[in-house]
Formats: sequence, C-alpha cells, structure tokens
Amino acid sequence: MPSDPYENHDAALPPPVRDHLGQQLRSAYNAEAAKPDYLGDPSLPPEFTPQLRRLETRFKAHDTGREAVADALKDILSDPPGKR
Repeated sequence: MPSDPYENHDAALPPPVRDHLGQQLRSAYNAEAAKPDYLGDPSLPPEFTPQLRRLETRFKAHDTGREAVADALKDILSDPPGKR
C-alpha cells in the first residue's frame, strides 16, 4: 500500500498529457535524428526497430482477435435461440 493515499501508481495519464508528452518525445528524437532522404522516409533511430516490430505484431494480434470475437458474436446473435 502506498504511503500517500492520493498516490496511484496504476493510474493512466489523461489523453491530453499523453499527447503532449508524445509530441515532446517525437520533437526530441526528430531533432537528433538524421534528416529523411525523401517524403515518408522514417526518421526514427534504428535502435527502435525491434520495439516497433513487436508493437506492430501486438496491434495486429489485437485486431485479429477483436475481429474474430466480433464475427463469433455476430454468428451467435444472428442464430435464433431454438436452433442452437
């Protein structure tokens, strides 16, 4: 139990704070990164590649699971109760 009753370590930051911090981080990384060679060229440091790949995989798995559950619920809800 935290010593301060008002301290919650599990609380997420409010969306405006997250957006602001994300913008600040992108600005800092972009200031240090090499300039892109062409429009759309990612200017993130190569050290981020493994983390970005894991994040992309996680998002894809989440979307695939969400679609599977939605399809299953659609099938269940579209069948009349007496035909199951």
